[in-house]
Amino acid sequence: MNGSVLNRRGFLRAVATTTVLGFCARAGFGRQETPRRKPSFVFFLVDDLGWKDLGCYGSTFYETPHIDRLAAQGMRFTNAYAACPVCSPTRASIMTGKYPARLRTTDWFGAPQPDTVDKHPTKDKPLLPARYENRVPLEEVTVAEALKEGGYATFFAGKWHLGPEGFWPEDQGFEINKGGGERGGPYGGKRYFSPYGNPRLPDGPDGEHLPDRLATETCRFIEANKDQPFLAYLSFYSVHMPLMAREDLKAKYEEKARQAKRDGPAWGEEGDRKVRLVQDHAVYAGMVEAMDQAVGKVLDALDRLDMARDTIVFFMSDNGGLSTSEGHPTCNLPLRAGKGWLYEGGIREPMIVRWPGVTRAGSTCEEPVISTDFYPTMLEMAGLPLRPEQHLDGRSMAALLRQQGKQDGRAFFWHYPHYGNQGGTPGGAVRVGDYKLIEFYEDNRVELYNLRADLGEQNDLAAKMLDKAAELRRMLHQWRSDVGVRMPTPNPNRKGATAGR
Repeated sequence: MNGSVLNRRGFLRAVATTTVLGFCARAGFGRQETPRRKPSFVFFLVDDLGWKDLGCYGSTFYETPHIDRLAAQGMRFTNAYAACPVCSPTRASIMTGKYPARLRTTDWFGAPQPDTVDKHPTKDKPLLPARYENRVPLEEVTVAEALKEGGYATFFAGKWHLGPEGFWPEDQGFEINKGGGERGGPYGGKRYFSPYGNPRLPDGPDGEHLPDRLATETCRFIEANKDQPFLAYLSFYSVHMPLMAREDLKAKYEEKARQAKRDGPAWGEEGDRKVRLVQDHAVYAGMVEAMDQAVGKVLDALDRLDMARDTIVFFMSDNGGLSTSEGHPTCNLPLRAGKGWLYEGGIREPMIVRWPGVTRAGSTCEEPVISTDFYPTMLEMAGLPLRPEQHLDGRSMAALLRQQGKQDGRAFFWHYPHYGNQGGTPGGAVRVGDYKLIEFYEDNRVELYNLRADLGEQNDLAAKMLDKAAELRRMLHQWRSDVGVRMPTPNPNRKGATAGR
């Protein structure tokens, strides 16, 4: 099915109630209404949420009424990208406005380094992964630090995963840190349930659910700071492994899966991995809905406190949905592959922005944007000076949100010189307009796709459009040279391997 048609149908389901549209009008969403003060920010970042994992993006299995309501009140982006197909690099790009390749933070923090790969399943692959930095340097001026300098109160809740202690949220511009540390998942205590065993989150009552607790902490901060501008950054551990859901939600979706009618096969193949082709994982669905309920709790607090008019809300995921490994919990169709891959399923994300008085309620933007763009966008929204020396790779989305601009041939780049746990191999990619080229570093092979005509990346045009492939490849190589990327190297355990140029 055509991706744009699929998304449009899903979006219409989300906004087809007069209740939601009436609320938009009463709250001033989409109308030119002057905020009463400098805007505050609520930023929702979800871990491992796929592009198709929301009702407003076309899912018919997962139920996300609160996020669908947010989309009905704001602008939904259909070509929003993470700067990397795995978590830590994308999170670093949001904080700094820089590509992970520029920071050399190109893999999730904790992944094998070239000298430790002998203990990893990829030890016999043709290449050794590039060495990466496992922390965001303190010298970087994060978006939180920039807003704090501009008079904003700053708050962080949830997953950080951007360095060891000494590089945690409180060291990078956040005055309050509830739950952010070195770990990439909720791996202490009872994991998604209290006791958490988290050094930055006191345990709650036995069995308390983590996403709800993080939302509660966020609401408390918002209420305590309702009389000043603030940044409340709620970075969910959900829906990352381990796969754990509340029992009531698990039972709900087990029944829904039993009643669902399947139109095609449940599994396909991507490389040497099987890939899920249908959304029917009950536990994962329960995790998605619990995350949605937590988002709703925060949005309801803004309404209750009469702060929605003065608060800009962002919603984003850090990489594609997990479809080829570790339980294969979701399906990203019509996108190809998922987390850990440079195909669209690994890097294209659900993204929503509600800017009261500016974004038109229920609007859609098809222009490509990327996670580095949040930094300059928030500074412009706040009326603070831009920091072009810091957010080198970001571009403000303010004109797009006002429906006044286009990207005009802007190039977007990716560099992932690692073997993903999910089956992806070292490579790089560039997108300009409708065309996207992927270069695979094991053998320097390239693939070329027209994403407008072939959203699922099934028709490789590299052999048919030699000039276009060569043009994009030159751009990718020039960018790598300009940024000074680190490349993988031949694995001495394998003969005849060559690293990409």
